[in-house]
Amino acid sequence: MRDFLTLEIWKGSHHLTLKIYRVTKDFPKEEMFGLTSQMGRSSYSIPCNIAEGCGRNSNSQLANFLQIAIGSCSEIQYQIMLSKELSYINEELFNELHTESIEIRKMIFKYREKL
Repeated sequence: MRDFLTLEIWKGSHHLTLKIYRVTKDFPKEEMFGLTSQMGRSSYSIPCNIAEGCGRNSNSQLANFLQIAIGSCSEIQYQIMLSKELSYINEELFNELHTESIEIRKMIFKYREKL
């Protein structure tokens, strides 16, 4: 069992989740049950799957949960792009969130490969 709280991949994904929640708070009210809700679920799925995988007994189980987290990173990347194209976020915020999501995905992938 690993302590997920010490992993940079968990810390980074947790930080991204907090940012996503802050940003989507200002989305149009009609998106509350659409994009806003989905972005929250996608973003918190990343640190949740890392944490759950760390609580498992084997590297193969951890690797499986990391793969799910990688998929959630891809999902949030698209949702960030959609948010920009719908003019819910500006170019600067898009670049920040997009870059951060790519870096987290790369970090998780590298960690998974080391297992």
